[in-house]
Amino acid sequence: MSGLSINKLSMRFDLPNGSSVQALKDVSLDLKAGELLSVLGPSGCGKTTLLNIVAGFLAPTEGAIELNGHRVTGPDAERGMVFQQGALFEWMSVRENVSFGPRMKGQKATQYGAEVDHLLDIVGLQDFKEKAVYELSGGMQQRVALARCLANDPDVILMDEPLGALDALTREKMQGLVLKLWKETGKTIILITHSVEEALLLGERLIVMAPRPGRIHKEYNLPFADMGVGQDLREVKKDPKFGEVREEILGMIWDMEEEIMGREEGAGS
Repeated sequence: MSGLSINKLSMRFDLPNGSSVQALKDVSLDLKAGELLSVLGPSGCGKTTLLNIVAGFLAPTEGAIELNGHRVTGPDAERGMVFQQGALFEWMSVRENVSFGPRMKGQKATQYGAEVDHLLDIVGLQDFKEKAVYELSGGMQQRVALARCLANDPDVILMDEPLGALDALTREKMQGLVLKLWKETGKTIILITHSVEEALLLGERLIVMAPRPGRIHKEYNLPFADMGVGQDLREVKKDPKFGEVREEILGMIWDMEEEIMGREEGAGS
């Protein structure tokens, strides 16, 4: 079966004092190949834990994940990760960073060279390919991180707050780039974000997670990602439906945060 299947996933962290934290409980989700999913929710709802399990960095307490019909049991090149901070090799050039994966697979420059140049063109870094990463701005470093991930040709790209550290204008440009890469490559993408607007703009599907234990609270199927491909994202935000869904989700998350604060105050009294 093509696509990603998350089946009754639960994750419990056992603490040294004998207590435990139920980070996720019975999370189930099916993603078809090429879908773009954004994940929202208040702090502590298990968003990053879910992403780390899909990446293979954590083994779930219960449940399973399958990708293209086989079970995920650990990290693999079929799943690529883009972090909030690019996790790049700062002493290497842009081109060396992007070609790192193919080189580690033992490929020769004649095998990966053209594809690396193509990716640098797509992310707008062809003129900077010989620059060291530390010479680049934050937005340009995230472009390198995206190109490096794509150079490994993963089936699924996992993004953990990849644009969270950028200024507003650079972030908007990068949002447009993510949509462009999604359409041009046909990759399945899961994006974790704390920004409701970003989740709406980039998620053709969007899930809102509730905390303690982390679980899917509500799912949306949205038109805004398709609308935003090649368009001014500020125009997409003017759509009345965009504002309507944004306010609904903001209210939903605000209510969850209020409930969490109420529980904490009750526990401390």
